[in-house]
Amino acid sequence: MSTSNDIRGVMIGVTGGRLLLPNATVAEVITFALPEQVPDAPNWLIGRIRWRGWRVPLISYARMAGLAETEGELGAKVVVLKALGGNQRHSYFAILTQGFPRLVTVSDNLLETDEETALPEGALMSVTLRDEHAFIPDLNRIESLIVQVLEQAA
Repeated sequence: MSTSNDIRGVMIGVTGGRLLLPNATVAEVITFALPEQVPDAPNWLIGRIRWRGWRVPLISYARMAGLAETEGELGAKVVVLKALGGNQRHSYFAILTQGFPRLVTVSDNLLETDEETALPEGALMSVTLRDEHAFIPDLNRIESLIVQVLEQAA
């Protein structure tokens, strides 16, 4: 039974782990297509994809966080997220996912903080939701790292 404190979330599978995001940050889920490369970018910045007239940076959270060195792209999906930092040039960014993201209901009594797990780069918190471990990504930090790399590449 849901309560007024419940929020809708999205559970996203990445190589080596899962991410839990607020549903409101997800703009769209699309099929992976080869991105345009960004010169001298770290391996976690896969490149830029075209989406609705935008050139959106595509990242591998698994590589950024050290969860995996490589990710399969065959059958992968891309989750386009609304950037929260207010940078007009970078209003969206995308994360490579393994499988289709799924909607979840997040309620206080089902979400447990895991303070024993070390947080990788780009993670705000480690949690367990209904026996599923996930990281809540630090979207502001990720966005900041993307902007830094893109400004250096420009």
